[in-house]
Amino acid sequence: MIPYRDENPTVLTPIVTVAIIALNVLAWVLIEGLGVERSVAAAVCNYGLIPAEVLHRAAPGAGFEMGPGMFCAVDAAPQYWTVLTSMFMHGGWMHLIGNMVFFWVFGNNIEDVMGHARFVVFYLSCGVAAAAAQVAVSPNSTVPMVGASGAISGVLGAYLILYPRVRVHALLPLGIYMTTIAIPAYVMLGYWILLQILGSLPQLGNQQGGGGTAFMAHIGGFVAGVILIRLFAKREYLERRPVLPGGYGYR
Repeated sequence: MIPYRDENPTVLTPIVTVAIIALNVLAWVLIEGLGVERSVAAAVCNYGLIPAEVLHRAAPGAGFEMGPGMFCAVDAAPQYWTVLTSMFMHGGWMHLIGNMVFFWVFGNNIEDVMGHARFVVFYLSCGVAAAAAQVAVSPNSTVPMVGASGAISGVLGAYLILYPRVRVHALLPLGIYMTTIAIPAYVMLGYWILLQILGSLPQLGNQQGGGGTAFMAHIGGFVAGVILIRLFAKREYLERRPVLPGGYGYR
């Protein structure tokens, strides 16, 4: 399912949501060269989060083969700032577009109940929690981790707590056909987090990590969003919003 809108109007102009999307797109254009293979590989290597590097657990000469003639060597000095820069790097067009679509549909409503400054802190905090979760399960991994999905997962967790019954409209591929459906947020987001949990099971116990989706980062970010929303949401912002059919999940 690919969400494209929700039935959840906002009061605030989503300045931060738009700014974060713009930063991700700019990073893709200016740093990753619009998907040029070598530019993407260099950006992922230089700005991605490498668990073994951050924890200073990699052997000398360790690294990851990014492609023919492209080897990403682990730096001897931990690059802690990659915890933040990795949130703005992506591995491909679909990776970027998919993340930004989810963020646009759900992020504006979470910004609306926090205000701009709080939302920045919330978003980055969820991203850090997501990175910590992935590093915890794959501490010896030399594979760079990139993407905004960990931080966005926090937004999804917050949305599930606040607006479980709000209808979300999504595209649903059925083989070669595409249709649309409108379902409660708890159905879509519950299904989404279930997929992340199932996807994470083969990765548990594999401290070396590997390529592919960082499912544990998604789970870590989601849990952080569920927990932090009660600290970051402002009651007066919640109460000024229009009353929706079915009410709010938290008020």
